[in-house]
Amino acid sequence: MIRSRFQFPIGMSRDAAVNLHLHHHNFRFPACLTTVRRHPTVSLLQFSPITPKLLLRHRFNSNTNFIPMASAADNPTDNTHVENSGSDDLRPTMPEQRTLAWPEMALLWIGLVVGVPAYYLAGSLVDLGMAWWQGIATVVAANAVTLIALILTGHPGTKYGISFPVFARSSFGIHGAHIPTLLRALIGCGWYGIETWIAGEAIFLLLPESIKNSSFSQVLPWLGTSPLAFTCFLAFWVVQLASVWKGMDGIRKLETISAPILVFLTMGLLIWSCVRAGGFGHMLSLNSKLSSSEFWALFFPSLTANISFWATLALNIPDFTRYAKSQKDQIIGQLGLPVFMGAFTFVGVAVTSSTGVIFGHIISNPIDLLGHIGGFATKVLAIFGIILATVTTNVAANVVAPANALVNLNPSYFTFTRGALLTAVIGIVFQPWRLLSSSESFVYTWLVGYSALLGPIGGVMVADYYFIRRRELIVEDLYSSSPTGAYYFSGGFNLTAVAALVVGVLPVIPGFLEKVKLVSKVPQLFTVIYGNAWFISTFIAGFCYLGLSVLLKRRKVSSWLGPQL
Repeated sequence: MIRSRFQFPIGMSRDAAVNLHLHHHNFRFPACLTTVRRHPTVSLLQFSPITPKLLLRHRFNSNTNFIPMASAADNPTDNTHVENSGSDDLRPTMPEQRTLAWPEMALLWIGLVVGVPAYYLAGSLVDLGMAWWQGIATVVAANAVTLIALILTGHPGTKYGISFPVFARSSFGIHGAHIPTLLRALIGCGWYGIETWIAGEAIFLLLPESIKNSSFSQVLPWLGTSPLAFTCFLAFWVVQLASVWKGMDGIRKLETISAPILVFLTMGLLIWSCVRAGGFGHMLSLNSKLSSSEFWALFFPSLTANISFWATLALNIPDFTRYAKSQKDQIIGQLGLPVFMGAFTFVGVAVTSSTGVIFGHIISNPIDLLGHIGGFATKVLAIFGIILATVTTNVAANVVAPANALVNLNPSYFTFTRGALLTAVIGIVFQPWRLLSSSESFVYTWLVGYSALLGPIGGVMVADYYFIRRRELIVEDLYSSSPTGAYYFSGGFNLTAVAALVVGVLPVIPGFLEKVKLVSKVPQLFTVIYGNAWFISTFIAGFCYLGLSVLLKRRKVSSWLGPQL
């Protein structure tokens, strides 16, 4: 660390003083400022002279004197500078790999949105007392908020061609990135199990009545479900693995092919319900059963739960945007989320409300609805649609992030395929049939609960990328474990980011403990905080990270320049 105790002449400018100060100590600029073996977009230092003002703009790091702020183009065009990335699955995408245009991004969202959980979301809000339009509006509002997070976190993926685990290194550190990526991976494993269980239920419906009424369909208390239902779950679990065997290329092809099929089947379901119920008059006549205070008490937890539904993708969306042709393509393509989610939510509410007219009672679970629809051929077609929707959602949303996290954890052992296989195994360990035992446990324990973990991670990463680093990263250092690397921090961990993550999670813990009945009662404030877990934890972590980063930066600048300078 360079220190100075000399007095510079009165009237000397600050720039001149810094020059004199450096000359006095025969100072040499660190390699990170003078080397030209950098990412080609780091042009600020290659084509501009090093001036004191420029020097003072560079960020300070606990292990290196300076971290340059690069000037980068929107899309990297060369990746030959990247060294020691450990695995080809995590290397920045090459220009020839950047083929995802906005229509393909939109098709990706069709495959993600069309599924049983999304179908059930707005319908469950109507069941809780909201009017049909209130349920749909809640879902659309939540997805509009999620869209902002998706675009913000998707930007570095497109700009630098990097995946979520690599992007996390810029804020949490080379080794600290394992914390957010593994937390995201665990949530993905849980979701993988849930989606697979739903498809297994659809397969169960196709079995002969003699088998469904046999002793194998009796629930085993220690297992929590019946051997027959568990076998259907495992059968789909095995079949589904084939879709990830070819890696990201296979996933992209699956999403592109399945999207129009899912749209066709969804429209078929909507038309069927409209014809059988004699129109949507019954749905349109459904009014809210809630008072004004009751509505708002339900609205905010429901908004949080719906944001949490895609909070997982809002973190690891760089895994997909790294293949986008441009920022324009990734932004326009992602506008498909609120549009398609709103449309599919309308289908869910319309069909659910029509079942009250068709069958005399509301059937909100689409799997149960299949047992009441038409003959065997109709059932087969409907179940095919559910299975296809489950695979497209499950593979893209719940396999990619955990697989990449495991590759990031141990690149020498894990490949994308091995990571996907372990994700599937952990999905069984989550016992999804218990998570889906009630809508209360699914929506307000599972969805809201994990939002308290994912929200702070996103808050830290967005704050770091947009406000601390001003969207400029040194790609080479993201793959370097050298102590002099820009993102090595303290032993490979950015303790500021870890501290902000913990601070963001802490206020939500009392409300979560009450929800899972580990404590009987907590103050009302903590209940409200838990109901708004994603918002509160995200902003607390983000502002905490900004405050700590600015404070530490000022201290390091002051320490380097010396008390008299």
